[in-house]
Amino acid sequence: MPLALLALAIGAFGIGTTEFVIMGLLPEVAGDYGVSIPTAGYLVTGYALGVMFGAPLMTVLGTKISRKRMLMLLMGLFIVGNLLSALAPAFSVMLIGRIVASLAHGAFFGIGAVVAADLVAPDKKAGAIAMMFTGLTVANVVGVPLGTLVGQSVGWRVTFAIVAALGVVGLVGIARLVPDTPKAEGVRLRHELAAFKNVQVLLAMAMTVLGFGGVFAAITYIAPMMTHVTGFADGSVTWLLVLFGLGMVGGNLVGGRFADRALMPMLYVSLGALSVVLALFTLTAHDKLLSAITIALIGALGFATVPPLQKRVLDQAHGAPTLASAVNIGAFNLGNALSAWLGGLVIAAGLGYTAPNWVGAVLAAGALVLALLSAALERRTGEPGTVVTGGAPAGQRAAVHH
Repeated sequence: MPLALLALAIGAFGIGTTEFVIMGLLPEVAGDYGVSIPTAGYLVTGYALGVMFGAPLMTVLGTKISRKRMLMLLMGLFIVGNLLSALAPAFSVMLIGRIVASLAHGAFFGIGAVVAADLVAPDKKAGAIAMMFTGLTVANVVGVPLGTLVGQSVGWRVTFAIVAALGVVGLVGIARLVPDTPKAEGVRLRHELAAFKNVQVLLAMAMTVLGFGGVFAAITYIAPMMTHVTGFADGSVTWLLVLFGLGMVGGNLVGGRFADRALMPMLYVSLGALSVVLALFTLTAHDKLLSAITIALIGALGFATVPPLQKRVLDQAHGAPTLASAVNIGAFNLGNALSAWLGGLVIAAGLGYTAPNWVGAVLAAGALVLALLSAALERRTGEPGTVVTGGAPAGQRAAVHH
């Protein structure tokens, strides 16, 4: 694998850390600013919304420059946002800093996935995408726990300053290691938008929403589930999330490896198994050992879907993949928001803290149905439903460098 993938992974590590570390630091932030925990929660919601809307916005703004330069600008935006959060004199300023940082998230992963895929041979594209996303998964194993510990020990502002420094390392790595390929010729915004006319692209994004939504239906409410149902102490939740992160790392790498060999079968297996494991979590949540194993499996199966789904979008929109790739990153966050809302509804309805697991199982099963439908449509047409740019024949790969 090219060294350029390391630079992308470092950037992904910083982004993953800043996205999730705030969840462990909400009490400290709320206390410093004199706001309630629910109000401090806007720092999580604002970031997620920034990713959803920022992914297409920043990608469109970057269509006029090379992908390497856009990645560098996005890392610069990420650094500014985290420094603003670290130095914010008021809660409203910190919220602005979180939103600024979030604007880089979707476009970085979307454009980065295209760049990563172009760095390697066609039969290694999913593996390259997985390598970049390893930075995000490792952030949940190392970056988030350490960032939480630092924030609780010496102050949350130090955590965000360190994250900004990680952004500087990522920026330098991209500048030095990522090749400066010329901007794609002949690809305009209308070509990028044309990808959304392709039903296969839309189906892949819907799979992303439902499949990853299944994961976060359970994980969003893991703390009350583990403490009230399983009987773990409050301090054990951090280490359970480390298990979840370890599962993410392993699943991401396995998903990338096998997606290059058999993409759709990989999706069938991972989504089907994810649905079953989430359903079983309603039972295993009553046992400490079984619940720990289940949490790791959910992380593994959930992230095993990420490289194949991202590659599926790139394959189906190969003529102009950048915007579709970025929007698919936003789809992950849409799935997170949707599943958290649905999980909250079933808890509020009095169905208990394990009820979100059933929500997750249904969402993952829905993603599996869409995967089967996508494959059936592809078999019926006899060829992948790709987007064509510049008048190229349907079966011919567009002569556009991306």
